[in-house]
Amino acid sequence: MEKKEKIIQEIKKIYDPELPVNIYELGLIYDITIENEKFAKIKMTLTTPNCPVAESLPKEVKEGAMQVDGIEDADVQLVWDPPWNKDMMSEAAKLEMNL
Repeated sequence: MEKKEKIIQEIKKIYDPELPVNIYELGLIYDITIENEKFAKIKMTLTTPNCPVAESLPKEVKEGAMQVDGIEDADVQLVWDPPWNKDMMSEAAKLEMNL
């Protein structure tokens, strides 16, 4: 399994505090890139800019990425473009939330 897939598995363990869905299925992770086989660059967003976990969630994502063997560091960038919306959720997340 590729490191990127392993990082996704770790990120799927992180849940939005207000929703019963993990942040990957919610569509909050925009991009994961692995550089030099040991550095993960992750672009993510939050459901709203004033999300109560704006401080802690990126840290959790970084910690999750660094659980993967061989990943020595991770740079998690919070981006607001494009803004998150419900269409970014996976089908599983939409079913979970009855959308």
